[in-house]
Amino acid sequence: MAGDEKSSAFGDQAGSVELLWGGRERPSRGPKPALSLERITRTAINLADTGGLGAVSMQRVAAELDFTKMSLYRYVPGKAELVALMIDTAMGEPPEPAGAAAGDWRGALRDWAQRLAAVFAQHPWLLSALVGPRVMGPNELGWTERALAALAGTGLTGGEQLDAVLVVSGHVRSIAQVSASMGVGGAPAKEPEAALSAALNELLVGRSERFPALSAALAGAARGESRDQAWEFGLERILDGLEAYAGRV
Repeated sequence: MAGDEKSSAFGDQAGSVELLWGGRERPSRGPKPALSLERITRTAINLADTGGLGAVSMQRVAAELDFTKMSLYRYVPGKAELVALMIDTAMGEPPEPAGAAAGDWRGALRDWAQRLAAVFAQHPWLLSALVGPRVMGPNELGWTERALAALAGTGLTGGEQLDAVLVVSGHVRSIAQVSASMGVGGAPAKEPEAALSAALNELLVGRSERFPALSAALAGAARGESRDQAWEFGLERILDGLEAYAGRV
């Protein structure tokens, strides 16, 4: 009966689950494999680091490896599964946040956010690859585990801890997206706020009366009130809010 069949919450993404969580075996037929999932995945990551996610295709990866596209299908069912592997490999082993062992949840979460930002800076294509329904791999899930562990002694409920991690990671990704969008030639901007300010100032020439608040804010930034501090400013305000909230519970 249909009701007795084992179902998966991942539906047609079950192939990604097998690849990411070790359920897929190596090809058993033919000679000893000359390829490996790791080699295929690393090659795809190199292509994405250079030309973005759009530069990755099964055909292109096969050509880089000097194999046929059909050879890759013995290891990876398709591009969706390959991208899932790329994400988890690029994320890497989750680090132990500085301060976690000492119970400094705020310092640990700050360090975790900085390390996550460094991953996005190294692999900007991750920002688009992470969008949409997909299967999380063990490395990516491990990052979430480390952040939640840092919050374990705060008194926040499990749901509140998950929400806190989501807010912090969302801030990191948002600033990384701004940096990527303000970059040149696919490289993230080193000073995204400065690049954004320059673009806005050019647009506001002769239009300051129409946008007085924006003009005033840009003028203040030009006087040195702040310079590329949105990442740190936003993160500290998030941590302030969590600290104040945790003090009430």
